[in-house]
Amino acid sequence: MIEDNTILEDELYEHHRFEAGKGQAPLRVDKFLMNLVENATRNKIQKAADNGNIFVNDVPVKSNHKVKANDVVRVLMEQPPFENIIVPENIPLDIVYEDDDLLVINKPAGLVVHPGHGNYTGTLVNALAYHFENLPLNSSERPGLVHRIDKDTTGLLVIAKTDWTMSELQKQFAAKTTEREYVALVWGNVLEDEGTIESYIGRHKVDRMQMASFPDDSTGAKHAVTHYKVIERLGYITMVSCRLETGRTHQIRVHMKAIGHTLFNDERYGGNRILKGTTFTKYKQFVDNTFKVLPRQALHAKTLGFMHPIKKEFMRFETDLPTDMVQCIERWRNYSNNHEIIEEED
Repeated sequence: MIEDNTILEDELYEHHRFEAGKGQAPLRVDKFLMNLVENATRNKIQKAADNGNIFVNDVPVKSNHKVKANDVVRVLMEQPPFENIIVPENIPLDIVYEDDDLLVINKPAGLVVHPGHGNYTGTLVNALAYHFENLPLNSSERPGLVHRIDKDTTGLLVIAKTDWTMSELQKQFAAKTTEREYVALVWGNVLEDEGTIESYIGRHKVDRMQMASFPDDSTGAKHAVTHYKVIERLGYITMVSCRLETGRTHQIRVHMKAIGHTLFNDERYGGNRILKGTTFTKYKQFVDNTFKVLPRQALHAKTLGFMHPIKKEFMRFETDLPTDMVQCIERWRNYSNNHEIIEEED
């Protein structure tokens, strides 16, 4: 007989789910989750374990339980995640294309894609809930979302209108058959005209708000591949095209920093400081002015291509660079054309 105060697993709501990589060395579950859950503290994780809210392979465990390769770790709570409560909001959408099955939007800077910690309203999902009814839910219970981009990244997103479209588009993203090209401004002169960055991306061990590049999946990090190509050299910064083979959180931002070329004005990863250039006061003033012109990381999702699940034809969309990036590029182009650029050894 089950007592009244017993909480069954099927009465709980999943807040987090992680699968340990095949190279995962035995690691306490509280440390494992600290590496993956944003804004987590050891105390909160241990309390969740004491309350029976942490499951490994569907079995509740204590905080000292060792996570091993291929284990599935879930955090279940009695209340649903707050971000799952979607309030429709009349937020304008820049719709590039729409039919009965899907739509493609051009997301502006500053618009968070879905509700989450600290951003429960004013997101793209709130806008979608207002403008469209009965959008399909993805695996994270977020209506319409097939993929996402960061709050201050601009550019193209495809939204599914039906369950079939959602499923088929997700398969394409998983199979790496979609086309995703970003344009970024990065610090420094990227010496190679083109190249490929391959590593594993996971939560930073110290700064929980950052992701980091790792050599393998032993920390729970996921495989990531970015192909880059120089578009234009602008003195102390470079405009590059980045083509995603995988789609990890902050992938371009982490990968470009890993090769010594942090995104211009990327505050989270240190790009909002002068990383290349001179010590002259006038140069500092110039850079500060360009930061004001482009008050965010310099990243734009320019191209998106996929096979239409119903029409069975490949669709490719492109958007112009947003005004703030264009103005920033023009200022750097003018500066590099009229000032001596002092080459530095990387």
